[in-house]
Parts: sequence; C-alpha cells; structure tokens
Amino acid sequence: MRTLILASSSPYRRAILDKIGLAYHSISPQIDEKCLIGEKPGALVQRLALEKAQKVAINQPNALIIGSDQVAMLDGTLLSKPLTAARAERQLALCSGACVSFHTGLCLLDSSDNSFQLEEVIFQVYFRQLTTSEIRHYIAIEQPLDCAGSFKVEGLGISLFEKLQGDDFNSLIGLPLIRLLAMLRNKGLSPLN
Repeated sequence: MRTLILASSSPYRRAILDKIGLAYHSISPQIDEKCLIGEKPGALVQRLALEKAQKVAINQPNALIIGSDQVAMLDGTLLSKPLTAARAERQLALCSGACVSFHTGLCLLDSSDNSFQLEEVIFQVYFRQLTTSEIRHYIAIEQPLDCAGSFKVEGLGISLFEKLQGDDFNSLIGLPLIRLLAMLRNKGLSPLN
C-alpha cells in the first residue's frame, strides 16, 4: 500500500482526515505562506496547497501527499487568524450580518511521478447579526484565536450563522473530504476497499 501523508501540522486537518480511517502520517511542510502581489484567493490557496505537497515530496518517494491551504474573505479583505481575543472580537464584529467566503486549495501529489490533482473549493458562511456580548461570550468559551474568521464551526461557532452554503462542510475546517476522496479514488485508494 502507498504511504499517505498529510502535508500539514494542523490538528484540525488531522481530525478531519482521521474520520475516513485511512492510515497516514503528517509532516509539517514549513513553507513561506505570503500572498504574492495581486494574487487572487483561489490562485493563492492552490499555489500554497501545491507548494506544501511538493516540499514534503522531496523526502518522500512513492507517497500520496495531501496539501491544503485556506483563506477567508470578507468583501475582498483577507481574514487572518486573529491570534488575540481583541482581534477576534473586531473580526467577528465585521462579519456580523455579512457573508464570508472560504477558499480552500486542495492538492493530491503522487511523488512517484510528481503528478498532481489540484482544485479550489469555495464554501460560504452567512453570519447572523451578532451583539457585542455574544461575540465576547463566544470568544471566551471557544478561544478561536488560531482560526481564520475567528470561529470553530465544529463547535459553538455554528450558533453564529444564519446559513452555510457549499458542497462539503469539512471545507470550513480546512480539508474538503468529498473532493479529497475523489482524488484518492483516482489513485486507486478508498476507505471502502
């Protein structure tokens, strides 16, 4: 069986990949994740997903390597990981009543021949009107300081929304499983075989 590698140190992506029951290990790719001047969200996340997989492939012959990257966009502005409660509060206040688009780049690279499958998956989140008290209470409970958009949809963050729109809920957490499973099947790997 081919080695499956997740090119990520994200505990969120590992938790998603754990759901499908395939054996894998993760390696942090350590790449520069800066946006290039004029780079659009879709191009950025696809470039970074591919670069992560390529970086890990250097020392992993005959492996299938998963690379993924995500950005959140609000009215053309990139929402980064807030890192502090004050920034998370400001970010959620901006998102209140608005639609945020999550762009996820997904790559499956076959290091035996350096071929790859690469896609962008978009998922939209519609925030309800949030009060300052709700925002502060949410941040205090979940501490979403390492999450783009300042929320964890897999927890209490779901209470912040009016609706979600997209093909795969896992996209919000950073790893679109439906698309990944299709890519893996293209390489003859499935958790159902």
